[in-house]
Amino acid sequence: MVSLLRCPSSKPYSSLICSLTLGAVVALSGVAYAEETKPAETVPVVTPPKVISQPATKNQVRFTKTGAFDSDTVVKIAKRLAAKPYVALKDPLPAGLAKLSYDEYRDIRFNPTASIWRDQGVPFQMQMFHRGFYFQDLIEIAIVEGQNATHLAYEPKYFTAGEVITQALPNDDIGYSGFRIHNQLNTNGVFDELMVFQGASYFRALGKGNAYGLSSRGLALKTADAEGEEFPIFRAFWVERPYNDSNLIVVHALLDSPSVAGAYTFSVRPGDNTLIDVEATLFPRVELSKVGLAPSTSMFLHSLNGRHDTDDFRPEVHDSDGLLMLNGRGEHLWRPLANPRQLQVSAFSDNSPQGFGLIQRERDYASYQDLEAHYERRPSLWIEPVGNWGQGSVVLTEIPTESEIHDNIVSYWKPRQPIPAGSEFHFAYRMSWGDEPAAKVGAVHVSRSASGRADIAKATPRRLFVVDYQIEGPMTDEMPVAKVEASGGVVTNVVIARNAAKNGYRLAFELEPEDKELIELRAELKFPTPRQVETWLYRWTL
Repeated sequence: MVSLLRCPSSKPYSSLICSLTLGAVVALSGVAYAEETKPAETVPVVTPPKVISQPATKNQVRFTKTGAFDSDTVVKIAKRLAAKPYVALKDPLPAGLAKLSYDEYRDIRFNPTASIWRDQGVPFQMQMFHRGFYFQDLIEIAIVEGQNATHLAYEPKYFTAGEVITQALPNDDIGYSGFRIHNQLNTNGVFDELMVFQGASYFRALGKGNAYGLSSRGLALKTADAEGEEFPIFRAFWVERPYNDSNLIVVHALLDSPSVAGAYTFSVRPGDNTLIDVEATLFPRVELSKVGLAPSTSMFLHSLNGRHDTDDFRPEVHDSDGLLMLNGRGEHLWRPLANPRQLQVSAFSDNSPQGFGLIQRERDYASYQDLEAHYERRPSLWIEPVGNWGQGSVVLTEIPTESEIHDNIVSYWKPRQPIPAGSEFHFAYRMSWGDEPAAKVGAVHVSRSASGRADIAKATPRRLFVVDYQIEGPMTDEMPVAKVEASGGVVTNVVIARNAAKNGYRLAFELEPEDKELIELRAELKFPTPRQVETWLYRWTL
């Protein structure tokens, strides 16, 4: 059951985290709708929906009109849209649907026997989401075959209604709130969820064996800004009918917001890691100075590195536990996530980044002890820029939260130069949903970060940090030298030792904050022979 965060308006991050409640609902919708589509002979009898009995009326189709379609169609629509002032969506739902409770909304389910392409022998199926609850906006969808697109009108026959909802479904073309793609990702003959588009420009995907966790978005605008974040929306989608002998599905999307319109193409290939190639063209209506490319949104409540004021039977609770970066110089950086007491934004300057992403590195059930959430199965999301993204920063925003139902972590790439109004801006990147990037044999990465008071006898402001490193491959006789730097306070008692339990090393050091309230920490291991080693970064705050 979803509960809304009551945000005190005096806090600068309140509008952001309240808006991110939408992301939490998107994440929860995977639980509400995650039924599997079984082979035809095992599909149970479904209850047809109650339908308002009156002649159907068709709304005017704005974007996904039936007709010719090619690779430039959405780009041309976005360019025309950006040349005009922004017009907010005005597609009110019938009163009963507009006021649905969460339980009532969950009671409207897609009829799996009506899945798009179900009987056509293709490796994908598609199901749509009904409008209602938080998902009020009308989203248009078209199916593309060859060089033609066909508008997919709303039909009540696509849905089933249970006993909780008393409101009859309309007969009119009210559109949809989004859709999901199914694939035989885990088991032959079983089509289960692969990818979902629903809510603003949010979407998420799964690798083999994953459970839904973090989300992505088409674009981030004014994140953590005092004037409030702007959330673009995917107004329309064109989904290409997949080929019978190809493990690829292509989705085109039209993005719109007061500041920008844009055209996106998502080329999706499911697998152990599901790969999504994203190509985007933006047409800014205004100068985009606070823009985030390839944004990811996740949840971090607590871990061994941050259990202050924690009252929870589980050792760790998070969808992601760190930000991994491979910068333009080839340096591997690991920044453990935090649930701070105050909003904090970190920017990691770079030139032509090779990759970055929010990672779920801890994969042991024992670290979470949650029989329902199974955080050990949440996917990592790795972003690889295509081409030269130039100068800018990987930005990490961490927002205080007391509940795991709220997404409080945001990461994205912020170009150094604003994107001018009236311009045409192209960018592309590859997403990998599943495991983090594979490390080379001999590479050394951070496997665990923990901290606590440095004096076991009594409370003290002095902090003890313990960082465990793991070697990919066999252990060697080499012992590294540890270097720890701090932007303030005093670092003492730096010790590096072998850690046979982790096939690696343990770095321990103490930090005396003195009178500082915020200290940036950096730890490096230097080996006698060159090898790939992650640099550990952390922001300590009161």
